[in-house]
Order: sequence, then C-alpha cells, then structure tokens
Amino acid sequence: MANGCCDVRLCNIIVLGISFMLIFTAFQTCSMAEKAVLDSAKKRDGFTGNGYTSLGILYAVFAISNWAAPSFVSVTGPRLAMFIGSLLYFIFVLSFLKPMVWALYLGSVLIGFGAAILWTGQGNFLTINSTSETVARNSGIFWALLQCSLLFGNMYSYFVFKGQSDISDTERTKLFIALSAAGLAGCICLLFLRKPTSNDSENTMSLNVDVANTSPSALDALKRAFQLFKTKEMLLLCFSFAYTGLELTFFSGVYGACISHNEHFGESSTGLMGISGIFIGVGEILGGMLFGILGKKTNKYGRDPVVLLGYIVHMVAFYLIFINMPQHAPIEKTNGPTYIQSNQYIAILCSFLLGFGDSSFNTQIYSLLGFMFPEDSSPAFALLKFMQSVAAAIAFYYSDILVLQWQLLINVIWGTLGLLGFCLVEWESSRAARAGYQSI
Repeated sequence: MANGCCDVRLCNIIVLGISFMLIFTAFQTCSMAEKAVLDSAKKRDGFTGNGYTSLGILYAVFAISNWAAPSFVSVTGPRLAMFIGSLLYFIFVLSFLKPMVWALYLGSVLIGFGAAILWTGQGNFLTINSTSETVARNSGIFWALLQCSLLFGNMYSYFVFKGQSDISDTERTKLFIALSAAGLAGCICLLFLRKPTSNDSENTMSLNVDVANTSPSALDALKRAFQLFKTKEMLLLCFSFAYTGLELTFFSGVYGACISHNEHFGESSTGLMGISGIFIGVGEILGGMLFGILGKKTNKYGRDPVVLLGYIVHMVAFYLIFINMPQHAPIEKTNGPTYIQSNQYIAILCSFLLGFGDSSFNTQIYSLLGFMFPEDSSPAFALLKFMQSVAAAIAFYYSDILVLQWQLLINVIWGTLGLLGFCLVEWESSRAARAGYQSI
C-alpha cells in the first residue's frame, strides 16, 4: 500500500511539473516578448498600452492577493485553486492575439490574483504529495520541469522572429496562438492530478500543513505573517526576498527588451531575444539539478556557499551587460554607444548567468524557509511571495524610466544586501542546529 501511495504521489509531482511547464511556456515567453510585441503594435496601430506597466500591475495585485490565497485554497482545495489560476493565465496570454489597452490591464489584474492562488495551491499540493525523505527530490523534479518552459517557448519565438526587426500582426498571431494552446494544455493537465491516499501520512512533510489542515482565515494568516515579519531572521531574509523579485523583473522583462532594442545586433535582435530566453532556461535547469535534485551532494557545506556563487555569477552578468548594452536599451530601440562593441555571444552568456544565479538564490531560500519555519510555513512563504511581488512591481514601474546603468546599480546594491541577510540567517540557524545536536 505504501509503495502504491508513493507511486501516486510521484506521478502527481510529474504531472504537476508538466502542467506548470506548459502554463509557463505560455506566460514566461509572453512576458519576455511583451515589451517588444506592444512596442511594434504601438508603431503600427497607435496602441497606447505599456508592457512594463502591465507587468507592474500584475505583480502589485499578486502581492496583495497572497494574503487571501491560503484561505481561498483551503475552501476550494489545491487542485481546483490551481485550475482556476491556470485559466486566468490562459486568458491573459490569449488577450495578446488582439492587443487592446483595457484587455491588457484587466488581464494583468486577473493574472495577479491567478498567480497567488496557483502558487499557493502548488505549494500545498507539493507538500501533501511529499514525505520528509522525498521533498527535496520532488522539489527538484518540479523545478527542472517548470524551467523547461523557458526552452520551448523561446525556441519557438526565435524561429518566428528570426531575422525580423519588427513584429508583424501575422507573426504575433502565430506566436500567441501557439502559446495559448500550450497554456490551455497546461490547464487540462491539472485535471489529471489525483488525490493521494493519505493513510501512509506519518512521514508527510509539514511544509504547508497549516494550509492543508488548519485552514486559517485570511485574518489569521495575516496576523501570523505580521508576527513572523517582526522576527530578526525574517527581516534579514526580506532583503533576499526583495532581490529575487528585482532580478526576476530584470531577466524576465527588461533584459529581453534590451536585446530586442539593441540596433547594434541588426535584424537578428528580435530573434536573439528568443535565444536569450532559452539560455536563461538552461541556467535555471542546470542550477535546479545541481542544487535541487543533487542537493545532498552540492549542499554539504551549507546553503551560503551556493548563494555566494549565485551572487558572484550575477555580479559578473551585470558587469558584462553594463559594458555590452546601450544605456537606453530597456526603454527604446537604440544604437547608442557601448563600452565594448555589442557582442551577441556575450549577451547570450549573460542570459545563462542570470538564470543560473536565479536558481542558486531561489533553491536555497526555499530550503532555508522549509528548515527554519516548518510550523509556520504558510506565512513564511506568503512573506516570500509578498516581498518578491512588491519588489517586482516596483521594478517594472521604474524599468520604463531609468536607463540601464541605474537599474543595474539597484540590482547590485540589493543583491549585496540579500547575500548578507541570507548568510547571517544561515549562520545563525546552523549554530542553533549544532547546539541542538550537542544538547541531545
């Protein structure tokens, strides 16, 4: 019976990963191409919507909705909550077939709420399908499958946009029909998730057990989150949370726009944006495999060396981007001066480094939160998503105003603060764990 239960749970994790891979093949490719697609529509049709504003609204609503999402999931259950959230993602991507300002911004609001319930449901569902022995493996499988989304969507967009400096209505339609189909397939896959038989539950992880079992109200979850927020450890970790939101904005929206706007790359600039997304995905998947699936081997010296590696990788990427890209590239098409001759290979290398560094930070943050707050995982992860979303929303708003050098400087400052905050908490938790073992 136990083996059958484990088989159902592992099957659920694989189906969950495939579903999210399809959903985010649609959404992540859409978000990376959004600025370039809408800029082309603006030149041709007088479209007045703004891609950065759309993504800013999305993450602002996502931040607010995180507080209500645990109660929503407790009422509907994780499977239905994820299905509803995935449908809102599908509607958002579908709206790009015919860009309209009202649809763009309404879709941004809807997907902000959809993201909150989708990710809260995902955390809950992953937990009830994992044990203390399998949670690291399951998280690694899910992460690797999820990040494959960056490969497939961007590979398609590369071949669609290759050799084009502008995105025509026809090419936009072809791209978003394909992305919408992928998003719908992801929604349908979620219907195949099975409820695990929980007789064999003595080793079940408590990672989100408070969401699954106690079903706190929105007010209770908010109170617990504020209590947790006032602790020294969480205040320090908030710097890391915020940094992951800022760099998420940079690699998922701004950097793709920088590449497509860099006229030094000629007619290949728009197609190169798809290659950039692919190599971000390669970096994410490699990091997920090294620090997730193979985490027992790579984390033998603690979590802080992995985060330090991610920090160094990101600082190298930011420096190379600074010297390789024109300063106005995040905002408009430009052939402005650069410190070196703009090089496509350096641009793609930076994409890989951005993805690898992101996975280094995120895998260790999730690991540390699960280790430190097993009894308060729901508010802990709510604070993570809240800080990430607030930081991402702020970053998307300034991304259309600040030139590249100031955006990179903000990332460098917050990355340094995030590294220091994480290491201080990791060192303290390691000392407490050693002290506990010695007292035993």
